[in-house]
Amino acid sequence: MEFHSNQRRLHRRIVIVGGGTAGIIAASLLHQVGQDDVAILEPSERHFYQPIWTLVGAGVVAKETSARSEARYIPKRVQWIQERAVEIDPEGQRVKTDLGTTVEYDFLIVAVGAQLNWGAIPGLTEAIRRGDASSNYAYALAPKTWELIRNFKGGTALFHMPGTPIKCPGAPQKIMYLAAHYFQRKGVLRGARVIYGSGTPTIYGAKEYAAVLNQVLERYGVDAKFNHELVEILPDKKEAVFQLKNDPGGQRLTIPYDILHAVPPQSAPDFIRQSPLADPQKPEEGWVKVNKHTLQHVNYPNVFAVGDVAGSPNAKTGAAASRQAPVAVTNLLSVMQGKEPQAQYDGYIACPIVTAYGRMLLCELDYSGKPSPRIPWINTFKERYDMWLLKKYGLPWLYWNVLLRGRKAPFLGRTLSVEGLQPAKVSAQ
Repeated sequence: MEFHSNQRRLHRRIVIVGGGTAGIIAASLLHQVGQDDVAILEPSERHFYQPIWTLVGAGVVAKETSARSEARYIPKRVQWIQERAVEIDPEGQRVKTDLGTTVEYDFLIVAVGAQLNWGAIPGLTEAIRRGDASSNYAYALAPKTWELIRNFKGGTALFHMPGTPIKCPGAPQKIMYLAAHYFQRKGVLRGARVIYGSGTPTIYGAKEYAAVLNQVLERYGVDAKFNHELVEILPDKKEAVFQLKNDPGGQRLTIPYDILHAVPPQSAPDFIRQSPLADPQKPEEGWVKVNKHTLQHVNYPNVFAVGDVAGSPNAKTGAAASRQAPVAVTNLLSVMQGKEPQAQYDGYIACPIVTAYGRMLLCELDYSGKPSPRIPWINTFKERYDMWLLKKYGLPWLYWNVLLRGRKAPFLGRTLSVEGLQPAKVSAQ
């Protein structure tokens, strides 16, 4: 990889690329253990709590509640380089930014999240521009989802779920349930057809949760079409074209719609996909190739990846990022001391699936693929009102005040602890 002339050159012992959930938590934890030669590359002035966009799209909260100043959450001793990374050279141990700055590092944490590929589905952008389609996967579009739901008088409401990895994979069905419940309350559900066009084989991977969610589908009369991948939208005709997966004949199904909620296919950012950090066996996705337990890169021991960009085989959720960051930081600090990584990420994810206004099912899994509930004394294997309150009030508060600060969550035990390492032992040399 060739690096051209630049405006300035910096060196920091630890560089974090990306200031989203995983990146900020990692920065906070490094700050706590006395690391004072740390830089974070993040171009955005605003930090978003994206899980709440489902409730924005359902008319429950305003989109502005999801945004705060990025500067509030970057620790004081961490240098904020407000530029966008565009190249990473793990051999030369340097990152280049969009403004031409070269940042050299000894250790690197990649936390750049997922890239939304709006152009990967022909017609999607135009359908959104026309106003018949929307997506809760964008800050500016979530309120438009609510406009579509609120103004729907009957016909076909189509909700799309890709079959490839996406962040917050429960989000496409969450907004469908809320829309169906709203239609029901307004008396238009009987005259409507709610369709779930999904590239996945089932409504949820774990059978225990799928059993509950299948009942929700039945309750609303949802026509679920699994193993159907959205390949094209015909905006002028208001039609979505799906291809049946694993069909040698390439069978396609065209579904007319009145309103459409679509999810753009996702991948690692292009500069990651084109770098040696990406998994060469999955070039289209390009996630950083890491050991799924230690989160250390398989070829570059001084590189770790956390959050959505990490190529670990877990669902890409905020809960996963909050579990991964302490593991990666602990192992990075061990490597800095010449030790082998010992901390283990167990694949824990939490997917809060709202099934109605006032109800939520909290799905928790780990690498075993089996339910892994962490909240004591509460049966989370059913839809609950208190879980709805957790979604609407508890989790946002926890995010802004606990997780991003690198503190221990009240009911998640040692989620945010950097185990076995004291500040005096790991301060910069």
